[in-house]
Amino acid sequence: VADKIQKNLFASETVYAFIRPMKTVGVIARHDDRKVIEIAEPFGVVAAIVPSTNPTSTAIYKILIALKARCPIVISPHPSAARCITRVAEVMCEAACRAGAPEGAITWMTTVSLEGTQELMKAREVAVILATGGMGLVRAAYSSGKPAYGVGPGNAPCFIERTANVAKAVDDIVLGKTFDHGVLCSSPNSVVLDEPIAEEAKREFVSRGGYFLSPDETDRLAKTLVTPQRLPNPQMVGKPAMTVAELAGIKAPDGTRVLIAELKGVGRDYPLSIEKLCPVLSSYVVRDWQEGCERSMQILRYGGMGHTMSIHSENEKVILEFGLKKPAFRISVNTPSTFGSIGLTTGLDPSMTLGCGGWGGNITSDNISPKHLLNIKRLAWGIRDARPSAAAPAAGSTRAAAALPKVAAKPELRGIGAAELSSRIDAFLAGRGITPASGPAEARSSDHQITKSPNPDPADFVSEADVKEAIAQKRKIVIGEKTIVTPAARDLADAHKVFVQARWRS
Repeated sequence: VADKIQKNLFASETVYAFIRPMKTVGVIARHDDRKVIEIAEPFGVVAAIVPSTNPTSTAIYKILIALKARCPIVISPHPSAARCITRVAEVMCEAACRAGAPEGAITWMTTVSLEGTQELMKAREVAVILATGGMGLVRAAYSSGKPAYGVGPGNAPCFIERTANVAKAVDDIVLGKTFDHGVLCSSPNSVVLDEPIAEEAKREFVSRGGYFLSPDETDRLAKTLVTPQRLPNPQMVGKPAMTVAELAGIKAPDGTRVLIAELKGVGRDYPLSIEKLCPVLSSYVVRDWQEGCERSMQILRYGGMGHTMSIHSENEKVILEFGLKKPAFRISVNTPSTFGSIGLTTGLDPSMTLGCGGWGGNITSDNISPKHLLNIKRLAWGIRDARPSAAAPAAGSTRAAAALPKVAAKPELRGIGAAELSSRIDAFLAGRGITPASGPAEARSSDHQITKSPNPDPADFVSEADVKEAIAQKRKIVIGEKTIVTPAARDLADAHKVFVQARWRS
């Protein structure tokens, strides 16, 4: 009861304190440097699917964020928690109406069924879906044809590295695992122990009510807790450790708070490596943080991709390596994963719906807040001209130059003249001991002798006979870029150095 009260207070008071200063109406941002104004528009009617694991707290939270975004909301309660979810909706609807909310801003389904929920998600009036529940429900939300925020399952591993404060780390994990009997999706599900501190950690677990199962007890618990569909048995979900042990035929010591199964691997051959939703932990011992890193990834891949994990360490390098390499979008450091991921003990956005991003098949990796129920309209002024060579606006233009960002002037493009090019070539050749003769470039040849005019017009056509005549007369033939030269004439002229290239026309 105390844990459920804390969840409800978190979903109301903490979430409210976070969203209260948030701008969600009208102009919400001005970016003067880019001349952009952002205007908030509500998404529209929200279809909110509320689970049985955190029914009242999730309903409170979803109603608050929807109204903050100016979105009407329709609650679809889980059949197993329909009465308490309905009561939340009634209480909040009464309060909202007293505060001036429009009638019908908060509504809920009174006849609860899977078919009714599916019809709600497909309804023409619904604009967006907030789906918290099992993977089947989330897939149905994504296939409804509506924008949807669905969340995946959690299977949070908790790594205790050798530099950690072991007593605090174990206390955090036990606290997180026993909170509301482990039903939060961010609750610890596996503990990964660095070998040098493994025995110390086990003693700390026992001192805090942890009971390490024998291999036979582990097998019995797996057969009772895990269904053939690799899901936790609903009869054990959210039950205290002693009740879970009794249902599995295990004689646990009085005062047991957590059942701990020591496993050698992850996957179908190790049923208790799944998300358990009750005070049961799987336990692994690894040689070092690199092996702990790999084991944590295996656990997340088996159910929990993109969701949550925690690391307990004082080694900043190892902590950063976990942040860089783990497929989880919330990594709580030296705090219970249960509370760190939802923003109760960390600086994350307070939320009861945690996106798992692309790794978990979700559209976002964020903690869902009112901003996810807003469409943002943007006014954007022109700050750059679409025409590259256009002149700047004249003084007094309605486009005030002073209000626009300064853009570096584009350099003027120009070609290079033939004379300048020739001079550069001459300088290059001179630097290698080759000295060209004096005279204009258009009248130079390899022997730099011209027998005709210093600036003759280039020939239009040159045949082999023209070259032979020029050789006999000891003169040059000026050719240009448009001169047509027969192959035989070029071979003969090259052999006797007859041709002179005229200036290229600009």
